[in-house]
Amino acid sequence: MPLPSSQSGRRLFLQRLAATAAGAVLAPTLLQACKGSGNGSGSGELVISTFPLYIDPDAPGAPGSVSRFRRDTGIQLRYLEDLNDTRQFFARIRPQLAAGRPLVQDLMVLPSWMAQRLIGLGWLEPLPLAQVPNIRNLVPYLANPPWDPQQRYSLPWQSGIAGIAYNIKATGRELARIDDLFDPALRGRVSALLEMRDTMGLLMLADGQDISQPTWAAAQPSFARLEQARKDGQIRRFTGNDYQNDLLAGNLAACIGWSGDVAQLVLEQPDLRFVVPESGGVLWSDVMLMPKGAQHRREAAAWMNWVYEPVEAARIAAAVQYISPVVGVRQQLAKDPATAALAANELMFPDAAMQQRLHSFGPLSESEEARWEERFASITEG
Repeated sequence: MPLPSSQSGRRLFLQRLAATAAGAVLAPTLLQACKGSGNGSGSGELVISTFPLYIDPDAPGAPGSVSRFRRDTGIQLRYLEDLNDTRQFFARIRPQLAAGRPLVQDLMVLPSWMAQRLIGLGWLEPLPLAQVPNIRNLVPYLANPPWDPQQRYSLPWQSGIAGIAYNIKATGRELARIDDLFDPALRGRVSALLEMRDTMGLLMLADGQDISQPTWAAAQPSFARLEQARKDGQIRRFTGNDYQNDLLAGNLAACIGWSGDVAQLVLEQPDLRFVVPESGGVLWSDVMLMPKGAQHRREAAAWMNWVYEPVEAARIAAAVQYISPVVGVRQQLAKDPATAALAANELMFPDAAMQQRLHSFGPLSESEEARWEERFASITEG
């Protein structure tokens, strides 16, 4: 579910976008794609599962994307912010997909590594991309990833950076290194993510390892360091998206977090900061996927086409402040005084220097994945 404590700040921010939202005109190609997008019965409901704080909400004078999509297309949409942790969500959907039963969801937004697993299991439908003309707006460097080389099963939603989030008043100083999270002065007020690749990726980078080609041997010092921090009480707990609540409540001084989340939470708590560690940050992508047996393919195509319109994608980007997969978003943000500063945000539009500091976690075989997950779980659940 959405995090109520952060919504007021987001709404205040989005009020500044009201004029833009009210005055936008849909492009002809978008209108054509939306017409007749129902399933024929007129009673279909598109259902999407995703993470919290991942879209622009309704605000006074500025309806959010879900409301605008319903208005512009006439399609019923149930937008579920019901993902906290990827593995927890996978455990929920696995029994049905393994039994060949369809889920209620027509689209799911999940990390690319989980997309690769679901493709391998044969639990996804090919996306109806022939009905998504705005796929031409996909930024080239995200097209045809190695785990989906023909772009059959996935379409990027947003990308982002795992790094250090902290409250400057609680820490009493700026943080810049992963080592700062292990400062005894912060004991019991630090958290790490349940996303193994983000937590382990940051620790391995700090240990001088190449995470683009992760090996079991190279990970052992980082596993040991994380385990000791948990035993010592340095790490308060391991979290999914719920670390946001702890940051706002003051339960955490610092944590491993995600760039866009902190950009939004700052609107509620201006003492929060996000930094890419000196040793580097972890770059990741979440993608839209269609589970096997999904019933509302045309509605799903209409949604994907709609959010890949640069004007709409820019509104989403202005709210979530992640890295948009859509060409033209930066130009749209730069046009409007309310969002022009975001066009220069290096966390949303990494320049060459920032790109050199960002690293993607490389692939693991099925057997390696199981071994890494078992070791990570022995720490996080211990």
